[in-house]
Amino acid sequence: MNNEIEEDLSESEELYEKLSLIIDKGQEPLRIDKFLMARVEGATRNKIQQAIENEMVLVNDAPIKNNYKIKAGDHILILDNKNPESSEIVPQDIPLNIVYEDDDLFVINKPVGMVAHPGSGNPDRTLLNAAAFHLKKQTPELDDISLPRYGLVHRIDKNTSGLMVMAKTQKAMSELAKQFYDHTVHRRYVALVWGNFEANEGTIVAHVGRHQKLRKLFTAYPEGDYGKEAITHYKVLERFNYVTLVECKLETGRTHQIRVHMQYIGHPLFSDDFYGGDRIVKGTVYTKYKQFVDNCFSICPRQALHAKELGFIHPTSKENTLFTSDLPEDMKLLIEKWRKYSQFKNAEE
Repeated sequence: MNNEIEEDLSESEELYEKLSLIIDKGQEPLRIDKFLMARVEGATRNKIQQAIENEMVLVNDAPIKNNYKIKAGDHILILDNKNPESSEIVPQDIPLNIVYEDDDLFVINKPVGMVAHPGSGNPDRTLLNAAAFHLKKQTPELDDISLPRYGLVHRIDKNTSGLMVMAKTQKAMSELAKQFYDHTVHRRYVALVWGNFEANEGTIVAHVGRHQKLRKLFTAYPEGDYGKEAITHYKVLERFNYVTLVECKLETGRTHQIRVHMQYIGHPLFSDDFYGGDRIVKGTVYTKYKQFVDNCFSICPRQALHAKELGFIHPTSKENTLFTSDLPEDMKLLIEKWRKYSQFKNAEE
């Protein structure tokens, strides 16, 4: 059988794996659970049926029942959350800045320095540990093992601040995962980057994938020969001679996408030690200017990036939602410092 199979298991800000299949014309009607058992590595009938019940298996963009029989031309989409490496999430009393919450989800304004989920080098004290504590406080009868771990549908970097949504029910999880998969979630970031842009706005199209030699880094592949498709729209908000304040809207959600794309076009994020923004990129290196930039690095010793807006269709009400968050204090101070410096330089000229 020549079913077309497209599998996306690359690193992504969306934390679920995606498996997409289009059924061949010669396929005879067959129960979907039996069909998937033969084609998904490591799958059991119980796991597949559970995924179907949780609406993580869609046929032609709609949930189905376990007894659904596939037919020629069906498009099967499997959303399989691949959350943390740790098998158990230990609830930890860590404050969360929750900007919105209802029975289906909650939206968090993540601070700088908080990792999204446990992993290598970060076994605990993560957003998921804090979320588990928050959920257990609401429902004390939950034991640690039965606490939901499927709620994290996307992430932002440890040293990026801003908005994230977490699901509280499996239905909300599947609905939100589908929206991220379809690239219909609105995400607007604000960044301070090195250099002055020629155009006021533009679009960066270049695949993003792991660096071939430096495995901790990601890089841009403009020819599309490696990595996954990545699209970033940018717009200049304010110019400060040597640095520029921009907004970035994501169509896709690859790991480090904005940081990699900005480096690719020659405008690394200010203070980004992974992608070359932690040194003087623009401007003559003389004592007073160097001291000024070093002071700026001290004010904001992390990539100057904030997830300012997050919008999606609510999984239950089906209403369009949009959340915004103010810039954190370090970025406010950094921007104001560059604004005053720019005004001083322009006055000199």
